[in-house]
Amino acid sequence: MYINESAENYLETILILSQKLPVVRSVDIATELDFKKSSVSVAMKKLRESEHIVVSPEGYITLTPAGKEIADRIYERHTLLSSWLERLGVDPKIAVEDACRIEHVISSESFEAIKNHIR
Repeated sequence: MYINESAENYLETILILSQKLPVVRSVDIATELDFKKSSVSVAMKKLRESEHIVVSPEGYITLTPAGKEIADRIYERHTLLSSWLERLGVDPKIAVEDACRIEHVISSESFEAIKNHIR
């Protein structure tokens, strides 16, 4: 199933926040991404309907196995690409911004080749 860049970013953000916070709520995501709560609510509804997240009655957001798989993949791409760009001499802020764009469009084959080359 195809998942768009925006959804990938939300899933990645949920993963990152879940590593820092005891629970993740829509307001935490909105704060982290500097988005309006209403925009996050719409996105969470779509992710819930596509079975990438579960929202508890208290409003706590958890990744499903399918959502976690996507979030892990995007986060791995982000961390590896940004650190690689920094090692090439790219300013850290630019490296993070560029990695954020690249992580969504790079093929699995190309990413694996870069990963194998780096390691």
